[in-house]
Amino acid sequence: MKRTLTTATLAAGLMLAGHATASPFLWQSNSLTYLYGKDYKVDAGSTQQTVTFEHASGWAWGDMFLFVDNIFYNGISGRDGHTYYGEFSPRLSLGKISGSEIKFGPVTDVLIAATYERGESSAEGVPNQTYLLGPAVDLALPGFDRFNLNLYYRKPDGKTGNPSGQWQLTPTWAMTIPVGKSDILFDGFIDWVINDASNSDTELKRNLHINPQIKYDLGKALDHEAGKLYVGIEYDYWSNKYGIEDGGYVSRNFVGKTDQNTFSAIVQVHF
Repeated sequence: MKRTLTTATLAAGLMLAGHATASPFLWQSNSLTYLYGKDYKVDAGSTQQTVTFEHASGWAWGDMFLFVDNIFYNGISGRDGHTYYGEFSPRLSLGKISGSEIKFGPVTDVLIAATYERGESSAEGVPNQTYLLGPAVDLALPGFDRFNLNLYYRKPDGKTGNPSGQWQLTPTWAMTIPVGKSDILFDGFIDWVINDASNSDTELKRNLHINPQIKYDLGKALDHEAGKLYVGIEYDYWSNKYGIEDGGYVSRNFVGKTDQNTFSAIVQVHF
């Protein structure tokens, strides 16, 4: 779950001491999403309900995206029935920082991308967090509202004794398709962790996470403001989920199948 940006622009300016000065803040988009799905792997519960807050914004120095998942496992009560996961992803635009456009071919900007991933700590209090850093490009591709390509070196928190890092390629996209009096928004991401990593205690396997959403603009269809209320589905395919080999073990406990292949129903509100 994670990382679906919609197209949004919001101009802002400040007037200070009688002089017009440009704010570093350019635009923002915020949303709450409810998802219901079954057949999730590895997690404490296979049937899950998730409430996700997402924020995307543009700045004079680049852009920023963050989300937080609150995940509830059906049929499990107490502390074990809930967990959270979030990511914070700022990107520095070399074009904006230098004051010169960087454009060649389909590339419209070159950036430095970073991500901080954080999940619930283990029962022993060990933090579940990963740091990612690498280059990125924004691309102008026919039919797409947005297409970004990020290449990361990802490193688990060194304090946990986790293995050395892995390379991850992450495209994200958004596409608006007119349908009758409304639109379908097709957006999502792919995380492709390219290599295995291991040490004497832990092994992280290469994995592929494909997570598109197809959403119908119900608000526009009902003659309300466009881009505010969506309904649809999310498809989630994840081979070797969390870097755990299919049929593998976690802390010496057999977890069985780790290849995830499931759909979730979506209701999404933007504000």
